[in-house]
Amino acid sequence: MTSSLDQLSAGTLDWLGANLDHFDPYAAGAGTATHQQAAKAVLELALLRHCSTWTGGPHGERLGGATALLRKLWQRPEFPRLFDAHPPSAPTYGLAFAALAPDGIDDSVRRATLARLAPDFLSPAGKSPLKRMEIRFYADKAGASHTIEPYAGLVGQSPLVTLTAATPGDAAEGDAATGKAADGDTAPLTDSEGYSLTHAAFFLGDYGRTPTGLDGDALAHARELVRRMLDHCVGQDRWDLAAELVISQFILGLDPLRTPSGAAAVECLVRAQRSDGAIPGRSAALMASPSAPAGEFFRKAYHTTLVTALMTLVLSSGRPSWHRD
Repeated sequence: MTSSLDQLSAGTLDWLGANLDHFDPYAAGAGTATHQQAAKAVLELALLRHCSTWTGGPHGERLGGATALLRKLWQRPEFPRLFDAHPPSAPTYGLAFAALAPDGIDDSVRRATLARLAPDFLSPAGKSPLKRMEIRFYADKAGASHTIEPYAGLVGQSPLVTLTAATPGDAAEGDAATGKAADGDTAPLTDSEGYSLTHAAFFLGDYGRTPTGLDGDALAHARELVRRMLDHCVGQDRWDLAAELVISQFILGLDPLRTPSGAAAVECLVRAQRSDGAIPGRSAALMASPSAPAGEFFRKAYHTTLVTALMTLVLSSGRPSWHRD
């Protein structure tokens, strides 16, 4: 890793390890005990641990405390009940819980959670291509039976292929329609489109482990969309989406540290990182105040800090032989 990536990796992983009580909904005085995103935070931590198991390097030691916490939570029958506080997301959270279970535990809670999923949730009916990709991604990891079509049938319908970047004229019309003044920096995609773009890459490419199925013009189109959105996010200090887009560049076969946009994003995140290792919010505009109470700071900082840690793990994992420049 470069010195910048080393700094980001060590700092973010150490901060996460020092704040595990805020992830644990059952810890005394836990910041997430009354935080409605408690389940989501834990599942994101589980995804980080899952990816760390195949990236290699010294990450295991830094994630030892997180692994111990997850092993404990995955064996508590009451933990999956927290998903019910998010009815629209509850089935997806349950499936992810089953998929991201740590090895070597009593998996009776995992199996019971999987058994509660309705069969129609695991079917393609009425679901967008991105949602079908997400379900297949977690169902395959969980060993759950499903009827979602193969990725080869989904890749052409994915946001990586179907999204198109806005032009300055499009943005001006949108600003007029919404009453928002143009700021001179046209976003190529909306926020929701940007996240759809990155998540499609995550699911299709398994965070860099497998080919996405994109090639030729479709691959070039996806790379250009990611580049344009990444340049925009760096210019606007949009830290969490920038980290996700860097991961997407890697998944699309590039070395982000050797692309101008990827290298700029890493340096942008280095500038944002506090001395304790945290990235203090999703963006400069939404960052937590340095004087914020610990629980409030955690709620604003944990996601971007975790995504940045994930980015460093992915980039340090090495380039599979199928990756192309």
